[in-house]
Amino acid sequence: MRKPRDYDAELKALEDKARELKTRKVQQLGELVIATGADTLTAEELAGALIVLAETKDAAKREAWAKRGTAWFRSKSRRAASATDRDNGGAPSQPGGAQSASGATGAA
Repeated sequence: MRKPRDYDAELKALEDKARELKTRKVQQLGELVIATGADTLTAEELAGALIVLAETKDAAKREAWAKRGTAWFRSKSRRAASATDRDNGGAPSQPGGAQSASGATGAA
């Protein structure tokens, strides 16, 4: 005979996973704000800039912001890789997990 499914346990596991993903997303967004130097802005300035970014429908602006963000992530990973190479005596480093650009960088 088949064992009945425990829907309550499955639902709790899904809720825990969703909570964990949300926590990780919030943490990564906070790290991105700090890494870009946007943590020097007031909360009001940062919120206003993000609202403008989110409301922008101009595809050319969004593409320019995406390119700038991609370049920023690449420059950060190159600097981190070269620092790791120096620490390892010049041995190539293993690629780490890449963060995706959220389009939250750039100017309005």
